[in-house]
Amino acid sequence: MPLPDAPAHELRRIATNGVQLNVAIAGDGPAVLLLHGFPHTWQLWSGIMGRLAGRYRVIAPDLRGFGDSARAVDGYDAGTLAADVEGLLDALGEASAAVVGIDAGTAPAVLLALRRPGLVRRLVVMEALLGRLPGAEHVVAGGVPWWFGFHAVPGLAETVLAGNEAAYIDWFLDSGTPGRGVPDGIRAAFIHAYTGSEALRCAFSYYRALPTSAQQLQDAAATARLTMPTMAVGSHPVGPGLERQLRPLADDLVGHHLQDCGHIIPLDRPDALLALLAPFLAADLPK
Repeated sequence: MPLPDAPAHELRRIATNGVQLNVAIAGDGPAVLLLHGFPHTWQLWSGIMGRLAGRYRVIAPDLRGFGDSARAVDGYDAGTLAADVEGLLDALGEASAAVVGIDAGTAPAVLLALRRPGLVRRLVVMEALLGRLPGAEHVVAGGVPWWFGFHAVPGLAETVLAGNEAAYIDWFLDSGTPGRGVPDGIRAAFIHAYTGSEALRCAFSYYRALPTSAQQLQDAAATARLTMPTMAVGSHPVGPGLERQLRPLADDLVGHHLQDCGHIIPLDRPDALLALLAPFLAADLPK
């Protein structure tokens, strides 16, 4: 059954875990929390948010340091980002949510589900690898993408890129949406969000915290499981790698591999993503 359209979102600033997050909220019903990646903001979800909001309360924050959220000095590891969104749900009065994450939003989504399973009704994760967890060695057999090392060196990338942000962000957006492309308004919003040395520092701090995030995930996976229904969606370049990492940890896992789709699934193939999300989330609706 198609998801109906809903009224436009509202933007709110919400205090959580020592930071102020910019949060887009739309609709009413069981909560669905959407966590973006790099180089995105909450507007990554623009193609699906309105249709989901016909039946759900959709909550889409700019992660700490990204978009219009506070430029925090630190706290870009997955554990702190998970604590941010846990506090966000509490501030909004939500006892639980279906949590959807892509790219940089995947690790905090998984860590939240491992640490606080009662808070995560359903988990959907896309196009990311989870640190050193086994199962995806084939994806990085030739080495990690070049920008991981570039972004990881403190102070380097933001110094090199200052004044050239648009060309750099354009490259990621074009590479990640080879089929559909990024609408001009959303492209402009992303470029604006990542322009300036402080905005870049915050974005690259996520990469600089990856070793800490990897250890957090490894520690959590050693003592906990994903007990909620979980869906892993891959496209290019991660493919089924994330599903393979999650398979030993999840009690109820379904995997999908979207062919002919770029890394930025919600913009490149929004209808295909909705076709997967709609029935998966529908179990939360009143019968």
